[in-house]
This record gives sequence, C-alpha cells and structure tokens, in this order.
Amino acid sequence: MAHWLFKSEPKTWSWDQQVEAGAKGTFWNGVRNHLAKKQLMAMQIGERGFFYHSNEDKAVVGVVEVIKTYYPDHTDESGKFGMVDIKAVAPLARPVTLAQIKADPRLSEMVLVNNSRLSVQPVSEAEWELILALGGLSPAGVDAL
Repeated sequence: MAHWLFKSEPKTWSWDQQVEAGAKGTFWNGVRNHLAKKQLMAMQIGERGFFYHSNEDKAVVGVVEVIKTYYPDHTDESGKFGMVDIKAVAPLARPVTLAQIKADPRLSEMVLVNNSRLSVQPVSEAEWELILALGGLSPAGVDAL
C-alpha cells in the first residue's frame, strides 16, 4: 500500500476539524496542481497518509485514511480536478516539525523537503515508518487502528 501526505493550513482546515468529521470523514478538495491531481488519482481505499499543518505550525500532526477514491471536485469550475475522501485515524503523540524532517538526513529525499509547495505528496515506506517513530507511533500500532 502507498502512503501519502496531505497539507492544509490550520486556518483553512485543521487536524481538529478532521477529527470532528468522524468516521464519515470529509472530502479533500481544492487541489489545483496537476502533479497533486495525479497523486490523488493513484490513491486507493484504505491507504494511509500524514495530515500536515502548513504555514503556521509546519508539522505532521496526525494520520488519515483514504475512504473514497478520486471523483470530481465540486469546487472546480473547470472540471479538470478531483478529490478523495479521508478520515482521521490517530494523532501523533508528538508533532513532527518540518525543521525536524529537514534536519534528518534519512528524510533528505522526501518530497516535503524537495517540493514543499505540493499539497498532496507520496511518502515512501521508510519515510512513513521514520516519521511515525518520531511522532511516537509504531507502524504496527497504526495499522491495527
């Protein structure tokens, strides 16, 4: 299974709001980048991702799960872009900041480090496991949720 990173400004949509959406989750709309669109189109139900607060906090704060695959984005008047639905799975015990990620040489190839403006990004298995560990979670523990 693939892993992902979803970026959101906390003032626009926060981790707390994602948690409040509950098991029904919410749509991840507003993506207007063709590379990010390609990432959304590749997502499968059950795949997990990081929820990342951009701009202010600049930290991975939680884990989400894809609950509906790619479909048209109702906010896109051009009809070119789509969205997926996600739900909150678990908060990280400790947020993992962008500064921590950039300082760790094991994460030097992460898309977040090299293309930080991309709103939806793939995360490698090694990056997934390392960020979970830095955030106080184990992959096995997250998989069990």
